[in-house]
Amino acid sequence: MALLIHLKTVSELRGRGDRIAKVTFRGQSFYSRVLENCEDVADFDETFRWPVASSIDRNEMLEIQVFNYSKVFSNKLIGTFRMVLQKVVEESHVEVTDTLIDDNNAIIKTSLCMEVQYQATDGTVGSWDDGDFLGDESLQEEEKDSQETDGLLPGSRASSRPPGEKSFRRAGRSVFSAMKLGKNRSHKEEPQRPDEPAVLEMEDLDHLAIRLADGLDPDSVSLASVTALTTNVSNKRSKPDIKMEPSAGRPMDYQVSITVIEARQLVGLNMDPVVCVEVGDDKKYTSMKESTNCPYYNEYFVFDFHVSPDVMFDKIIKISVIHSKNLLRSGTLVGSFKMDVGTVYSQPEHQFHHKWAILSDPDDISSGLKGYVKCDVAVVGKGDNIKTPHKANETDEDDIEGNLLLPEGVPPERQWARFYVKIYRAEGLPRMNTSLMANVKKAFIGENKDLVDPYVQVFFAGQKGKTSVQKSSYEPLWNEQVVFTDLFPPLCKRMKVQIRDSDKVNDVAIGTHFIDLRKISNDGDKGFLPTLGPAWVNMYGSTRNYTLLDEHQDLNEGLGEGVSFRARLLLGLAVEILDTSNPELTSSTEVQVEQATPISESCAGKMEEFFLFGAFLEASMIDRRNGDKPITFEVTIGNYGNEVDGLSRPQRPRPRKEPGDEEELDLIQNASDDEAGDAGDLASVSSTPPVRPQVTDRNYFHLPYLERKPCIYIKSWWPDQRRRLYNANIVDHIADKLEEGLNDVQEMIKTEKSYPERRLRGVLEELSCGCCRFLSLADKDQGHSSRTRLDRERLKSCMRELESMGQQARTLRAQVKRHTVRDKLRLCQNFLQKLRFLADEPQHSIPDIFIWMMINNKRVAYARVPSKDLLFSIVEEETGKDCAKVKTLFLKLPGKRGFGSAGWTVQAKVELYLWLGLSKQRKEFLCGLPCGFEEVKAAQGLGLHAFPPVSLVYTKKQVFQLRAHMYQARSLFAADSSGLSDPFARVFFINQSQCTEVLNETLCPTWDQMLVFDNLELYGEAHELRDDPPIIVIEIYDQDSMGKADFMGRTFAKPLVKMADEAYCPPRFPPQLEYYQIYRGNATAGDLLAAFELLQIGPAGKADLPPINGPVDVDRGPIMPVPVGIRPVLSKYRVEVLFWGLRDLKRVNLAQVDRPRVDIECAGKGVQSSLIHNYKKNPNFNTLVKWFEVDLPENELLHPPLNIRVVDCRAFGRYTLVGSHAVSSLRRFIYRPPDRSAPSWNTTVRLLRRCHVLCNGGSSCHSTGEVVVTMEPEVPIKKLETMVKLDATSEAVVKVDVAEEEKEKKKKKKKGTAEEPEEEEPDESMLDWWSKYFASIDTMKEKLRQQEPSGIDLEEEEVDNTEGLKGSVKGKEKARAAKEEKKKKTQSSGSGQGSEAPEKKKPKIDELKVYPKELESEFDNFEDWLHTFNLLRGKTGDDEDGSTEEERIVGRFKGSLCVYKVPLPEDVSREAGYDSTYGMFQGIPSNDPINVLVRVYVVRATDLHPADINGKADPYIAIRLGKTDIRDKENYISKQLNPVFGKSFDIEASFPMESMLTVAVYDWDLVGTDDLIGETKIDLENRFYSKHRATCGIAQTYSTHGYNIWRDPMKPSQILTRLCKDSKVDGPHFGPPGRVKVANRVFTGPSEIEDENGQRKPTDEHVALLALRHWEDIPRTGCRLVPEHVETRPLLNPDKPGIEQGRLELWVDMFPMDMPAPGTPLDISPRKPKKYELRVIIWNTDEVVLEDDDFFTGEKSSDIFVRGWLKGQQEDKQDTDVHYHSLTGEGNFNWRYLFPFDYLAAEEKIVISKKESMFSWDETEYKIPARLTLQIWDADHFSADDFLGAIELDLNRFPRGAKTAKQCSMEMATGEVDVPLVSIFKQKRVKGWWPLLARNENDEFELTGKVEAELHLLTAEEAEKNPVGLARNEPDPLEKPNRPDTAFVWFLNPLKSIQYLICTRYKWLIIKIVLALLGLLMLGLFLYSLPGYMVKKLLGA
Repeated sequence: MALLIHLKTVSELRGRGDRIAKVTFRGQSFYSRVLENCEDVADFDETFRWPVASSIDRNEMLEIQVFNYSKVFSNKLIGTFRMVLQKVVEESHVEVTDTLIDDNNAIIKTSLCMEVQYQATDGTVGSWDDGDFLGDESLQEEEKDSQETDGLLPGSRASSRPPGEKSFRRAGRSVFSAMKLGKNRSHKEEPQRPDEPAVLEMEDLDHLAIRLADGLDPDSVSLASVTALTTNVSNKRSKPDIKMEPSAGRPMDYQVSITVIEARQLVGLNMDPVVCVEVGDDKKYTSMKESTNCPYYNEYFVFDFHVSPDVMFDKIIKISVIHSKNLLRSGTLVGSFKMDVGTVYSQPEHQFHHKWAILSDPDDISSGLKGYVKCDVAVVGKGDNIKTPHKANETDEDDIEGNLLLPEGVPPERQWARFYVKIYRAEGLPRMNTSLMANVKKAFIGENKDLVDPYVQVFFAGQKGKTSVQKSSYEPLWNEQVVFTDLFPPLCKRMKVQIRDSDKVNDVAIGTHFIDLRKISNDGDKGFLPTLGPAWVNMYGSTRNYTLLDEHQDLNEGLGEGVSFRARLLLGLAVEILDTSNPELTSSTEVQVEQATPISESCAGKMEEFFLFGAFLEASMIDRRNGDKPITFEVTIGNYGNEVDGLSRPQRPRPRKEPGDEEELDLIQNASDDEAGDAGDLASVSSTPPVRPQVTDRNYFHLPYLERKPCIYIKSWWPDQRRRLYNANIVDHIADKLEEGLNDVQEMIKTEKSYPERRLRGVLEELSCGCCRFLSLADKDQGHSSRTRLDRERLKSCMRELESMGQQARTLRAQVKRHTVRDKLRLCQNFLQKLRFLADEPQHSIPDIFIWMMINNKRVAYARVPSKDLLFSIVEEETGKDCAKVKTLFLKLPGKRGFGSAGWTVQAKVELYLWLGLSKQRKEFLCGLPCGFEEVKAAQGLGLHAFPPVSLVYTKKQVFQLRAHMYQARSLFAADSSGLSDPFARVFFINQSQCTEVLNETLCPTWDQMLVFDNLELYGEAHELRDDPPIIVIEIYDQDSMGKADFMGRTFAKPLVKMADEAYCPPRFPPQLEYYQIYRGNATAGDLLAAFELLQIGPAGKADLPPINGPVDVDRGPIMPVPVGIRPVLSKYRVEVLFWGLRDLKRVNLAQVDRPRVDIECAGKGVQSSLIHNYKKNPNFNTLVKWFEVDLPENELLHPPLNIRVVDCRAFGRYTLVGSHAVSSLRRFIYRPPDRSAPSWNTTVRLLRRCHVLCNGGSSCHSTGEVVVTMEPEVPIKKLETMVKLDATSEAVVKVDVAEEEKEKKKKKKKGTAEEPEEEEPDESMLDWWSKYFASIDTMKEKLRQQEPSGIDLEEEEVDNTEGLKGSVKGKEKARAAKEEKKKKTQSSGSGQGSEAPEKKKPKIDELKVYPKELESEFDNFEDWLHTFNLLRGKTGDDEDGSTEEERIVGRFKGSLCVYKVPLPEDVSREAGYDSTYGMFQGIPSNDPINVLVRVYVVRATDLHPADINGKADPYIAIRLGKTDIRDKENYISKQLNPVFGKSFDIEASFPMESMLTVAVYDWDLVGTDDLIGETKIDLENRFYSKHRATCGIAQTYSTHGYNIWRDPMKPSQILTRLCKDSKVDGPHFGPPGRVKVANRVFTGPSEIEDENGQRKPTDEHVALLALRHWEDIPRTGCRLVPEHVETRPLLNPDKPGIEQGRLELWVDMFPMDMPAPGTPLDISPRKPKKYELRVIIWNTDEVVLEDDDFFTGEKSSDIFVRGWLKGQQEDKQDTDVHYHSLTGEGNFNWRYLFPFDYLAAEEKIVISKKESMFSWDETEYKIPARLTLQIWDADHFSADDFLGAIELDLNRFPRGAKTAKQCSMEMATGEVDVPLVSIFKQKRVKGWWPLLARNENDEFELTGKVEAELHLLTAEEAEKNPVGLARNEPDPLEKPNRPDTAFVWFLNPLKSIQYLICTRYKWLIIKIVLALLGLLMLGLFLYSLPGYMVKKLLGA
């Protein structure tokens, strides 16, 4: 459906001017082109087209406005025309002539004439007569809707206008219109006239912007010049893909490192847990911890892999806890956790750090969680570097729930779910057996079987399930479902479905499909569970012909890109969340296979007939190694068209009939029952006739198609699921547009073009329009019967995503400012990734199309084109990007053969036109071909219009001349062993090729050569060739004296075309040079600077062409240089070179380098250094500075590279090349004279910012112009205040003052009257270097924590504040400075005068700076004036050799460059002390040899790579510097991966001979040689000479004694004086005391210092130190000085390049030997643990659960005893005696435990040394948290004791005990109530009641008893002084407990027990019984005596 408006003329206009019209419908506006200098009639003659998604309503309006156009001001409206579309809807074609109305709705004279046409839904059009407004262009041509790939001007589409008119005006109009609209429209919405010159190249855009003056907003101008191919003006060709080689499938190095720290809350009582870590098939175990359910391990495991990424990321990481595993039994599984490696790799930094994995039991899904394991998991690929958070004392109590090992967005409570994978049936399987076997079978059995026995196997989350085998069937029917049970959402991203062939010997894969769960589900609030199908998925793999050993079998396993269609499988997937409380549920997670309900034939979509048409326009660059046999090309889609090995012949499946579908579906091409229809018999033609190739040049053939282009066409039948592909195409178009725009913006930033932010705004505008467009288009076809649930849900979520993306793009557009472009660009990259993700459709429909080049019926090379890219739709956005386009395809070798260098050689380049659509829409299929052809049909198709042609004959051809201006290339690939190449370029165009000359030994050739290709015949209409010339391929080769030239890289270009009737004049001509990126496989391999023009040779012949002027270079023979208008404009520059020295030169041809020299060359000019006469003795040059002058281009981007070569001068005048280095960009060395007019010194801003942060806003101005900034040592953190602005003239005063109260406090402390016992100041004598280190680490962590929430806004604030200031300080640096200040303040938060009190008092400890990386990265490699250039030699390695740049380095040249235009401004040379011999390098030190004392302090190593079988290492330090080699072997640390070395080493060295320090960590081995774990190299020389003064770090404070003693032999005042002298700064002026002035900065601070005896002395050192710490704020010469620090360096191992093997913390001090000697080295030896004794008295227990039933009476009782131990010392556990037969749960013990232990206070860990096993050589040291475990048990005589309950107390922070048993509750231990926490190390003695807990059957905690205990901590000395006895022994015995008499054993004194049992229990009962018996006795006696008595009485006897 579409609405077309043909705007013809506007007449009766007044005056003369430029006119423009705007046409609006449904809010979408188009502008016409600008008609210049119109009088009264404006003849627009333009057509506008709106594809409409929903039918047009009768009441809709169309609006046309006509303006007077102005370049500068806004356009002035002439009048408006509005029209209701009722008549258009009824008649579908209306002509209108009417008047316009003005602003006030008054009718004006001006009238307009136009035609409106409405295309109805079915694609039919209203009645058109032949003279319709599309001129002579056929309707098909107009309706082609071909979408434009990536037009250069997003806003424009060429409009019709008489040829020959200047084209930039059209371009201008579109740019302009896009800006006015505020909306960019895509090109597609305006038809393209055939005679339209519509090219606008990048070069014009600059002129264009100038021409259009300032009124233009170039938001929408695309300036891509990465390669001219990223931009494409026309719509006849699609972009070729530059990268050739498939990257998937190639193996890489990966390392998975997992640290298991501890486990908690394991379910089970008193277990002995082991953690098993599995990655893929590798298993490793931790050690076993005894009787605990919260074991602490801290063990590190590393797994190394060398596999392809696909395989790697599907591997499962499984962490499981096993209970009581030993040699004999495998143990029982407690619970496990699994996730795939891909999930970890996609995390930020590729790691999870300190996260808790939730364990669950796979065999019992109804039970809840089984515990937690805390671990670090990291996955590193080669070249990834991981920032590990600092490994310092991690004491923070963990919040488990907040740190679960789950990716962002996964809920912590995961539920169990069933995944049903339903397998219905498959089609089109290949033969998997030889036909020989079949013939044998046939002979015997007489039946013909299909040669394949397929079954389906599904892999998911480490489990696999398989269906039954269907014997002998190419179309197997299964209807089965494979059921997996796993937690949902699963942490495994992909499910692998594989069809396999069952075979007696081994089963092989037929094809593999991966289901990415992220694409078939959505976890948002409106999301949906994973669902799929029922839908067909296509499988691709190796070619279908059966061979016994298939070399491409990997492809069938899903590795690498499949090269042929294998089969398609109908499957579905559903997920059901389980209700685990349901009793009927089977609780195991075993995979089950069940029957599935069959589905109807049509549910995957109605079968439709599709038609594929292709035309081969050119086949060239055919690799000559393929021989000169005739070549044919075969095109296949699925099995259709595959005649060699498509369907197996024996059985022909009958086409299935669908109810109501009369047509027979022909499933086999060329079948006898071909469909007879409107087009006669249409048999498919799938391959081109064989043609013998002709020679192009030494490497390539081409096929001589000339004017006869062969065609192919194929009929195929597929389920009609086009809607899926359409939606994907719309999203793809949006993404392509966005990507192109972003490339432009990046390129603009890179080339520093102006206004990148405008272009970015345009891109965002375009994105939001595209999103709106998607919403309107994708909503159609909702009620399609075969749409699956996934289709509906995906559509909903895509619409939501795109809607929100459109809104975000609009808001983002408003935020794009010049300084935020880069950040916003990153956000846009996220949009792009999301769009690409959404465009990937998980349910396939039509298989991809393969194009094979066949020779002798053998398949040689192929290309694969996704079917969605070729799919036709009448709505333009839905059309595939290559549909009806000419696509350039490069055919490649299949499978592994295409890896490496084989993959770089093009097998063939094919220009191919393709069209795919429903057969009903077939009439469109030729619409995009270049015009000017006649169809040649097959015999049966003659006279039938719709019958496809077998070939096309072009009647029109144009003759052209191509001029390739090859100027230069840079950063090429080193192809020779010398590390250089002999490059030449070969340019291919159509079937001609030419070469430039060979330039020897260079990586940066400047050919400066024009290649002219004459008599090029191109077929097609002239205008199309102008818009769409074929591409040029440029290949760079390395000439070898022997053998064939080596391929070095390739790039593509589009020429700028000039037709015969155009003038050769600006703005389009002459073309400008541009950089084209050269690719070698997937890697970039340099840039080519060139320009290309294609000139039509008109009727007058070559005379009309612009003359080839310019000299023919006589020296170079008949080589024409690049003509003057194209080559760059040059100016004179001077290059000064500082030659310092050469380092680490390796041998050349086995001979050592002895007399090297450096040659510098740039653009043909150069200079040589002086010769080094004896490299061994002194590798420095004696002449330091030399210079040369050279002509360089004005445009800095075009500067040629500068080459540095080192040659060795041998005897007899021979030279050998040692190595070379190319400086590809001179920009960083260009000197720009300072702009004197600008306010001086950019640092004022930064200084002020810092002082301001410090001074809390308390700045006050003095009359002298000084700004006094007082700096208190302790200031609470405040937000950044507003800024104070400093002039260059004013003086800033930074004042430091120790507050009086501080001093008072210190005095009091000295006297020992500490007021607050809680956080007393640490005693000086207690403090050591480690206190300082740990305090610094805490600060660093604190800083990181603050940065997380506030980091971003801080940066923002910074940036905005400095906008207006003329300071070139980078916001980043300032932010860093501010953060450092913030850090300093955090450290010193004490008694500030701020209103808010500091949160927590930290003891004041001086700190140092801990850098989490190398010092070099913080200080720009110390290349402030001395640069290091690596000299390379040898070939550049390709990925598969695994060779790296490191291996090619043969030495380093030290020096520097300075490039500037001559002449320089005078004032530079007039400065005081200017020495002309040093030119620009003033004030550099001498480079004579110097002796230096190097002191290396090695603190510790972390995360070392295990070197021994047991997963540990025995590391020691080895240090090499020059000839010194120190191996500290005897001090190795046993079995540690995180060793603390704490050692310093002194080495005397002499620079420059010994300047590279290597610090290595080796693994000590008892037998054999020690293995290198990793090493790090430090260039000491650069540090030594750097202005940052990296010789000895500047401490934070100056003190002469104690732990913080000043290390440097020079005092701060001496250093300051020296710095001022060296950098010619006025100062330092000391005085009055406590004040120093440097330049115009004044620093004030304390003026006294205390010595050891507490005496105060006056000193200037404090203020001098303050000045040093603020040295970067000194105007002009200031820079940051290196502070006292510890740096963290990665350890690398040459055997495993690019993968970190651990980290080393160290620092290096250097002291020149001619200065006073430094003091003794600092003592940083590891702290010795302090010996303590913990005495625990167990007094009583209460409310203990009663476990035993009494044998006689059934009464409940317990035999209680208490067991206790310190964590890690289970073997020293101690038990009380047993309190027998407690009937109330009360127990009395009065029992004492004694636990001696070694403790490290700083790390809060207990240190245990013990042998790991009886076979261990030495003891291993473990550090374990100090935790006391108390347990109550019930003693049993004959069976095992029963565990009742336990509590674990962390001795550093445990809940204070309750005073009485009543107050003691369970919540104390679970942390649910706020109990004050105490530390035994501070309290020393604690007594109280604590609860004991255990878990019940429901895994919930319950209270099982209470214990009253007393803890008493003594140091070893104290314990010796007053010893006590264990249990109740002497000395200081405890009294025996007063236990009730029942507490004894019954069988020892039975009488007593009977007495107790009977007496206590049944006392009253016995009394009652006795009384009752007495009563009965009485009654009996009474009855007995009654008769006698009565007789007596009666008888009276």
